[in-house]
Amino acid sequence: MTLYLDLSVIQTVPSANINRDEVGAPKKAYYGGVLRSRVSSQAWKHAIREDFAKANVDTAYRTKLVPEKLAKLLQAKNGDLSDEEAMELSVATLTKAKISVTKDNELSALMFISKGQLEKLADYVLENKELNEDQLKVILQANNSADLSLFGRMVASDPTLSVDASVQVAHTISTHEIVPEFDYYTALDDLKTSAGAAMVGTTEYNSATLFRYANINLDELLHNLGDKNITLDSATQFIKSFISSMPTGYQNAFANKTIPEYVMLTLRNDTPVNLVSAFEEPVQSTSGFSRKSVEQLEKEYKNTLKFLDEPVANFVLSKYDSSLEEQVNNLADLLDKVKDSFVKLV
Repeated sequence: MTLYLDLSVIQTVPSANINRDEVGAPKKAYYGGVLRSRVSSQAWKHAIREDFAKANVDTAYRTKLVPEKLAKLLQAKNGDLSDEEAMELSVATLTKAKISVTKDNELSALMFISKGQLEKLADYVLENKELNEDQLKVILQANNSADLSLFGRMVASDPTLSVDASVQVAHTISTHEIVPEFDYYTALDDLKTSAGAAMVGTTEYNSATLFRYANINLDELLHNLGDKNITLDSATQFIKSFISSMPTGYQNAFANKTIPEYVMLTLRNDTPVNLVSAFEEPVQSTSGFSRKSVEQLEKEYKNTLKFLDEPVANFVLSKYDSSLEEQVNNLADLLDKVKDSFVKLV
């Protein structure tokens, strides 16, 4: 039996452009026959990883500069190594582990690697004159950080070094149709007295009530981390960061940082469920979209019970009265409920 945690969020964002496309406009999508505001899953995952770092959670590097990072670590542990010797040893180690390194001493592709994996690699290299490929792979298959265990890693040169992601994050869309708007702005030169603007331009933006969704495969997360306490800490930190983080596109120009009005956490042992179908028929309103979005979401949740088993648990944190039973008082209460359920079930 696999345990899944569904995380459904309603969040209203005022005039904003938090995730831009190739021409600088807010990302959009058609759903239910109308134009929606969209924020890519990649943008929100990046914001979550940044929030992890602020919370002093064990994090990984996503970089091509792994050879340089390992070389510096080797020098820090053995001061007798020159820059050239450390880099040669670093490249030899990674090459032995079947990780592709270019002639510029960079990886051929971005790689997610935890600080613990780098530390163990450096220790192994300095303690052994001959490198064993299997031992190197064992090191790179263990010591996963929280974000690496959640978001996974793909290594094309050797799939055995890949880590299956335990989290899925959906592209965020608005619960209603949006109309793109444009801000025409001018800038004056402080030191010129002549009339006229020194610069003119336009910025596209929109405002929207967003539906956000992610799920965690808690069994896979436990497999990646290997420890129940660390798994619980990582899962609860993901929940906190998913709720509180936001991509920072144009944030200085719009000051659009908000928090959710509604959060639903559902523990299931059959399948994760994205409740976005609640908004296939877009919310219609001339007096705000948030409350009506919550009503449609809770109605869709009840509809899923016709097709699926009753969830193991369901908790709601909302500024509105909920039609569902388990409404909690605050974020701390929500996380405590999740922790209690996890301890009983995993």
